Amino acid sequence: MATVIRLARYGAKKRPYYHVVVTDSRNARNSGAILETVGKYNPMLAKDDAKRVVLDVEKIKAWMAKGAKPSDRVYKFLANAGLVAVKPVPNQTKKNLPSEKTQMKAKDKAEKLAKIAEEKAAAEAAAEAPAEEPVAETPAEPVAEPVAE
Repeated sequence: MATVIRLARYGAKKRPYYHVVVTDSRNARNSGAILETVGKYNPMLAKDDAKRVVLDVEKIKAWMAKGAKPSDRVYKFLANAGLVAVKPVPNQTKKNLPSEKTQMKAKDKAEKLAKIAEEKAAAEAAAEAPAEEPVAETPAEPVAEPVAE
């Protein structure tokens, strides 16, 4: 018998709520044949809410010591709780990337925007330069003194 720690769905339609359960891997997701409930997960709560994922750490450690394997989603919960090491992300295929033509269009657009930004900066620098020229001083004309007669 291979025991697993996985999610069992409860809650109403469009309002999911999950129990983290220990069960035999051959059982259906929501069959009544669970060995133990070791936590709860409410995806409707905010990600930073403390009640979003509630785990009974001692029970989980005991079941993992007995050989229970967590599902992928439960493994992420355990990694966030610090119970297991974080799995490295596998290398993704190139299917997740945009096509080559789309990448070239994005590159060309970025180059054009960079060129426009450079021209704008040069124009602003040129506009500010003449305003800073010093004003030439004109010599004062001698004042004619009145002649005494």
